Amino acid sequence: MSDVAEARPLPPGLATTRSTDRRHPWAIRYGFFLFVMAVFAVLAVMRPTFANAGNIESMLVSAAIAALMFLGLTWIVAAGEIDVSFMSVATLANMVTASMVEHRAGWPAASLAGMTAGLVFGAFNALLVGILRLPALVITIASGALAASIAAAIGSGTSISLGSTGFVGAILEARAGPVPLVAILVVLLYAGAWFVQEKLTLGTYIYAMQQNRAAVIEAGVPVRRLVALLYVLSGIVAAVAGILLAANLSSGQPYLGGSYFLNGLTAVLLGGMALKMGKPNVLGTLAGIVFLVGFLNGTALLGWTDSRSQIVRGLLLLISVGLIVFANDRNRRTRRG
Repeated sequence: MSDVAEARPLPPGLATTRSTDRRHPWAIRYGFFLFVMAVFAVLAVMRPTFANAGNIESMLVSAAIAALMFLGLTWIVAAGEIDVSFMSVATLANMVTASMVEHRAGWPAASLAGMTAGLVFGAFNALLVGILRLPALVITIASGALAASIAAAIGSGTSISLGSTGFVGAILEARAGPVPLVAILVVLLYAGAWFVQEKLTLGTYIYAMQQNRAAVIEAGVPVRRLVALLYVLSGIVAAVAGILLAANLSSGQPYLGGSYFLNGLTAVLLGGMALKMGKPNVLGTLAGIVFLVGFLNGTALLGWTDSRSQIVRGLLLLISVGLIVFANDRNRRTRRG
């Protein structure tokens, strides 16, 4: 990353985006967080079991795993790219890990194999999208389909049950007081990611790439290598999530990626309306994940069918896309003015 450190300063219109974010009204910047708390309060009143300690612990574990899976996607979307293979990569890592455990390879070796699968597909996307500049949507659709096909082939289209969950299961079961350890670790990871995105030069470049990539290239930033790095990161964190899911579900599931696709895009885009007004950011994504996990859990307690929840999630995705487009349009007009 020495090239990034030595890059020339960005043009003023791109370099000052962080300060202009603070001009948005307080209610707009923090409105989504207030909305999440209001929805949770309503769910707790309607179904008191929603606020039970056991239910909250279960939601925190689910949210932590999803947060890992969506971290790389957040930065990729913030940079103006897209990755629709993240959930398939997680599924592949899940099946690779489960298959090796089933064949008595042990959880350390199985986890390493799952991580390797994520790294390979992350590097594949990095090469084709980041270095060769092929269309991100087409490439990640293709790589995601390949990862999903391999995952299904590993188990011949069926799940793989696991008799033990090894050290990964121990991590998921560990508690620091009433809080799952994995949730604390993910919060610390997101705190570090926030520092990178909001305080370091790398974060400035990520935001600026979405605004005007030509200007970033003109400033001497190695954009191709930076995009490649983001795709490698996405593959790795998706693989870690897949490994955790193998232990959490005590099985390998060849088709678990479908539900995470809609949740991932919705969390990232909804979160893009928090704090940064149209710019995906890690704190917004974390809030979006917590909202979706809590909403799905609460509506299940209320007796909603899965199809009803899917409809609401689809509407939320459409609304978030519309708000992102509107906010970016407004930001561009503000900068020109």
